[in-house]
Amino acid sequence: MTALLLAALAALPAAAQDDAAGARVEPGDGAAIAVPSGQAVTLQDVIWNARGPDGATMRFRFVAPGIAPAGGVDFETASADMQHLCDTYALPRLADQVPVPQQVIISLSDVPVPFGEAAPEATQFFESYRIEDGLCVWEMF
Repeated sequence: MTALLLAALAALPAAAQDDAAGARVEPGDGAAIAVPSGQAVTLQDVIWNARGPDGATMRFRFVAPGIAPAGGVDFETASADMQHLCDTYALPRLADQVPVPQQVIISLSDVPVPFGEAAPEATQFFESYRIEDGLCVWEMF
């Protein structure tokens, strides 16, 4: 009976939880997200309450296998995809946050990587955006 209950609980979708540093982590749902390059992209997770250099920050972390060295998606192409993800995916999700984040970080990784852990085998790209007049404005990271 216990094994059956544990199996049933493991099958439930993961809920938001706090990590050891107090950041709130909301797991992604695995759904494909369209980007201009057409590469496969899914949401790994969203992290908030982890203060960034400019105050309240939300991190949207995506898995994009196409950025792997043999995947065919270069940084310039991935950068356009990240701008698109900020504009169309992250920005609409900011309004309900208190405080409203002043910074959004979009990251792409060719494999899932736990937040804050080093993964030298993973290809990862990061872009930072400030929110200004309802727009994602790229910032040097």
